Amino acid sequence: MKKRIAILGSTGSIGTQALEVISQNQDIFEVEVLTANNNVDILIQQAKAFQPNVVVIANQEKYSFVSEALKDEPIKVYAGADALSQVVQMDTVDLVLTAMVGYSGLLPTYNAIKAKKNIALANKETMVVAGEIITKAAIENKVEILPVDSEHSAIFQCLVGEFMNPIEKIYLTCSGGPFRGKSEKELQNVTVDKALNHPNWDMGAKITIDSATLMNKGFEMMEACWLFGLPASKIEVIIHPQSIIHSIVQFEDGSMKAQMGLPDMKLPIQYALGFPQRIKNDFPRFNFFDYPRLDFEPPNTKIFRNLALSFEAMKMGGNMPCILNAANEIVVEAFLNRKIAFLQMPEIIEKAMQKAAFIKKPTLDDLIQSNSETRGITTLLIENKN
Repeated sequence: MKKRIAILGSTGSIGTQALEVISQNQDIFEVEVLTANNNVDILIQQAKAFQPNVVVIANQEKYSFVSEALKDEPIKVYAGADALSQVVQMDTVDLVLTAMVGYSGLLPTYNAIKAKKNIALANKETMVVAGEIITKAAIENKVEILPVDSEHSAIFQCLVGEFMNPIEKIYLTCSGGPFRGKSEKELQNVTVDKALNHPNWDMGAKITIDSATLMNKGFEMMEACWLFGLPASKIEVIIHPQSIIHSIVQFEDGSMKAQMGLPDMKLPIQYALGFPQRIKNDFPRFNFFDYPRLDFEPPNTKIFRNLALSFEAMKMGGNMPCILNAANEIVVEAFLNRKIAFLQMPEIIEKAMQKAAFIKKPTLDDLIQSNSETRGITTLLIENKN
């Protein structure tokens, strides 16, 4: 039988690439659910091409437009956040690919786990905000969480056949983004266009900015802690400009395993969708002679303060990672809208972390409240900057 996939966030970078993978493997996969937040035109095109059972548009104001466009198709159309959380529980769904950006992916992912659906996780914020709760729910419901991020997929692949062997350290590789090696003075006048110009990866705007500030790597560190049951002290971030080695696992005997390949997100997407099977493809192959050298260097956490803030938040635990994420989502939006400067983002995040109420043992409701509170605090901090 074909594996039936629900794609949450099908119009974004991960979602569209997942559909490319599915289109090349229609004998293995079938699209059951497609969802989007606002991008109705692409959602409608995808629905007509892949004929899912259900389509959800999160923005309820656009329901009529989508419903009308698909009225002649045998596709159910729903709208709203509640619908997102409900469709993942459908009996006809085998695997949920969570490709939504940011905090919005938390509740649908949690509900999918509670419905005993395996998860292909591309929404790292779910683990950042509620890693302990999500991990516990996955264990209780015997659900697999298959990482889609290239770094976590690399670690997961290195650990196949090694799960009984203790990990001494994980090295998370990082391209360094578009501003690797830049001084604080050089970053004072960074434009949005320059920040969106990533040297290696094709990603959405929010994730690209997170990569430029190294917040993305901080989030990946937190996600790795929960996915692989490690303290932050056992995870080291190293800058690797070529993005060929996607991450490294070091075992207690000193042996190291690395997963390598060209920087192409379709490979980790395909691995997660098809696991445990490796599916033959025609993706471009790595050639050693195109990369006669591979470079590594430590990150500069004094200039790229977001990475240091991430380690601080993980060390504090509780709801602090949730606070960090909420503040970051607001400052990234403000930067993209040209309301604050590039270097103001970590300054505002740090102040929000100091002002928001800390909870050592938060419930899911506590995290929802912390998210809302921090967004308000951060918005006021931005307004006071201007």
